[in-house]
Amino acid sequence: MLSNLLQELALARDHGRQRIVLDEARLTENPVDRLSRMIKYGFWSSLTRRIDGDGLEIICADPKNRTANIKPRIYVPHGEPKMAEYYRKVAEDKPHLGLDVVVLPPKCDDPAFVKSLNDKPGILALAMKEVDDPKGGGKTLKGIPFIVPGARFNELYNWDSYFISLGLLVDGHIEMAKGMVDHFVFEIRHYGKILNGSRSYYLCRTQPPFLTDMALQIFNHLDRNKYEENKQWLKRAIQAAIKEYHTIWVAQPRLDPETGLSRYRPDGLGIPPETEASHFTHILEPYAEKHGISILEFTEQYNDGTLSEPELDEYFLHDRAVRESGHDTTYRFEKRCANLATIDLNSLLFKYEVDIATAIRDVFDDELELEEEFDLSPFPPTPEAFAKGAPAFEKSTSRKQTSEEWFVRAELRKERIDQYCWNEGKKLFYDYDTVTKKQILYESVTAFWPLWAGCASEDQAWKLVTYSMSKFEVIGGLVSGTEESRGRISLDRPNRQWDFPYAWPPHQIMTWVGLERYGYLEDAQRLAYRFLYMMTTAFVDFNGVVPEKFDAVKLSHLVDAEYGNQGIDFKMVPREGFGWMNAAYQVGLTFLTNHMRRAVAACQSPEIFFNRRDLVGADMTNIAARAADLDPLGIAMENAMESLHIEYAGAQY
Repeated sequence: MLSNLLQELALARDHGRQRIVLDEARLTENPVDRLSRMIKYGFWSSLTRRIDGDGLEIICADPKNRTANIKPRIYVPHGEPKMAEYYRKVAEDKPHLGLDVVVLPPKCDDPAFVKSLNDKPGILALAMKEVDDPKGGGKTLKGIPFIVPGARFNELYNWDSYFISLGLLVDGHIEMAKGMVDHFVFEIRHYGKILNGSRSYYLCRTQPPFLTDMALQIFNHLDRNKYEENKQWLKRAIQAAIKEYHTIWVAQPRLDPETGLSRYRPDGLGIPPETEASHFTHILEPYAEKHGISILEFTEQYNDGTLSEPELDEYFLHDRAVRESGHDTTYRFEKRCANLATIDLNSLLFKYEVDIATAIRDVFDDELELEEEFDLSPFPPTPEAFAKGAPAFEKSTSRKQTSEEWFVRAELRKERIDQYCWNEGKKLFYDYDTVTKKQILYESVTAFWPLWAGCASEDQAWKLVTYSMSKFEVIGGLVSGTEESRGRISLDRPNRQWDFPYAWPPHQIMTWVGLERYGYLEDAQRLAYRFLYMMTTAFVDFNGVVPEKFDAVKLSHLVDAEYGNQGIDFKMVPREGFGWMNAAYQVGLTFLTNHMRRAVAACQSPEIFFNRRDLVGADMTNIAARAADLDPLGIAMENAMESLHIEYAGAQY
C-alpha cells in the first residue's frame, strides 16, 4: 500500500496537483492489476513518438550519439520531395530547433556512404499521412505515431516493434500497431530493408524478420466492416515482405547457396558508432599498441581507411552480424555470427514463406501482383545459380505470385533445417556454421523458435519439451542459453547480456506461443507464470521497476553485463517501463488462469505454486523455510551485495 501511495503522489506531482482524493481501491490495488493497468493506460502513451513538427524535439534526442555534433538532423529519403519540403518548413518555423534537413541519395545504404554519416548522425524520416492543416488551411503532413523501446533506445526498432505490437493488440491499441507496419513498409520501399533502428548509423543492417506475422495478426484485429480497405493495407505489407525476402534474406551475402539457408551478414565498414565508448577498447588496444598510437588515434585512422587490418575487418563483420541478429552480444556468436545459419533466423523465414503463401491463397484469391520491380532470388538456391555468368535473375513484375511456390519454398527450408540444424542425438536444434560445415553446439533457447514457426515435427516438439526444456528453465522463466555453453566467466571474459543467466521477453513469448501451438499449454502456462512472477515481485519490491531484461536465476533486475539494464532509471514511479517487457506482461497474462493470476498477485513463488500438491501434509516449518529461501527481494538484495563485495574486493588490489 505504501508503494502505491508514493506512486500516486508522484503522479499527482507530475500533473501539478496540490491536492488529490484517492480511492482506497487504488491504494490496495493488487500488483498484477496495477502493473497491467499502468502499461495499458500510461506506459504505451509515454513511449509514443511521432516524427513531425510536433514530435521532432523528443525523437531527435539520441543518448547513443557520442559525437561532438549534437545538432538535430533528419535524413529524408530520395523520392519524397513533399516530405523534404515539409521538414524544411518546420526548420524555418522553429529556428530554435536548429534542425538540419538532409535528402539522402537513391542508394542510401552504400557502406562507404553510411560510414561517412558517422560524425553527423540523425533520425531517419518515416511514414507520414496527409491531413488538413489547422493553421493555414489546405493540406499538410503529420507523422504516424509509433512506440519506442525506451531509455537509450529512442527510435523505431525492428524486432522490438513486433513484440510491442503483440502487447498493443492485447490492450486494444490496434491503430498504433497498424501504423508501425506502415513504417516498416516505408522503410523497405525507401531504405531497402526494415532497419535495425531508424537512425542513420543503422542504414546497412536489419534485424530478425517478423513483418508477415505482425501484419497478419493486426489484419485479424481490424474492423471487419472495412474489409476491402484492410485487404489493400495487407497487400502493401505482403508486397513489402516479399521484396525484403528476395532482396535481403535470400540474396547474397546473407544467403548461403550451398545449404539454401540464410545468415545474419550485413554490409558495413568501420567500427559501429552507436556502441558505448569503451565497448571495443579490449579489441582495439592490441592494434593501437602494434602501431604505437593511442586507441583514439587508431580508431580514427582505421575508420578512415588510413590503416588496414584485415583481421579486424573480419571481427567487425561478425560484430555487425551479431547486432543484426538482435542478440548483441553473446558468446554463441563470438567471431562467427556472419557464418552461421541460425535456427532462429531460418525458423522466422519459414514462417515468412508460410505466411505469404497463406495470405496469397486465403486473401488474394491465389495470385498477387508485385508492383515494384526487383530481382527474384533463384529457386531452388544452388551455388551455380549465383555464380558469375549465371542467367539473369527473374524480375518481380514478370509474373504474379501464387501460394504454391511459397509453400514449396517453405517445405524446402524445413528439409534443410532438419538436415543442418536438428541434432537427433542431443534432441535440440543448433546453429549451422556454413564455413566449417558443422553444427555449433551452443545450446540456445531459440531452439524452441521452430515451434512458434510451425516447422518442427510433432516428434521433434515432444523431444524438445521432454528432454531439452529443463536445460533452460529456471525459477524466473527461460534463460537465453545454458551455463555450460556460455563457459567460464572472469575479468578477462566478462558476462554477455544474451547469455546465461539472463532472460529476455522475446525468448519467453516465442516459446509460450510455440508450446501452445503444439499442444503443450500447461508448459506454456508454467513458463509464463515464472516470468510474470519475476516481473511482479520486482515491481512490488523495487517501487514499480519494469526493466529491459532480468537475471532469471537471481530474480534480479540488477544486471552488470555490458551496458547494464534499461528501464530502471526513474524517480518515485515508473512512467514508461520498457517496450517489450511491457508487452511480455500483457501477453503473458493471457496464458494464465484466474487462479494463476491471483497467485502471481500474491507473489507466490512458482516453486511453491507448482509443487503445492506435494506439500499437503508436509512439515509446514520446512515449507516456510523454503518459501523464505525463494523470497525475491532477498535474492535480489543478496545479488546486489555480492556485486558490491566484488567491487570492494577489487579495490583492495
